[in-house]
Amino acid sequence: MKRNRINIRVSDDLWERLTVEAAAHGSTMTAIIETAIEQYFDPDQVERRDAQLLSRIDRFDVRQDRIETDLRLCTETLAQYVLYWLTRMDPLPEGEREAAYALGKRRYDHFVQQVAIRMAKSEGH
Repeated sequence: MKRNRINIRVSDDLWERLTVEAAAHGSTMTAIIETAIEQYFDPDQVERRDAQLLSRIDRFDVRQDRIETDLRLCTETLAQYVLYWLTRMDPLPEGEREAAYALGKRRYDHFVQQVAIRMAKSEGH
């Protein structure tokens, strides 16, 4: 069988791995490269890779659906709490509104600051 010659360029890391593997297994670099190319073009191998990829995509889709459901639940819970709170609060008398507004602004700023701190900590790990 006539064998054709090709010249390829590979990174230093890949060259090192190829050299080590060929020596460790008593094989030639040509045999390793031929096997890799055959597997790359093998239709069954392509189908297996595609099936694995589709399976992973399906799992991502399921997880994304769960995340969206959890987010909708959290949003609806917060909306119901705010609605309940607003319906239960009595209006403030005219003279107390400015003080209540100032206190509310300080509390809100503190709340936003605490959320930012918690988010920064959760992103750090």
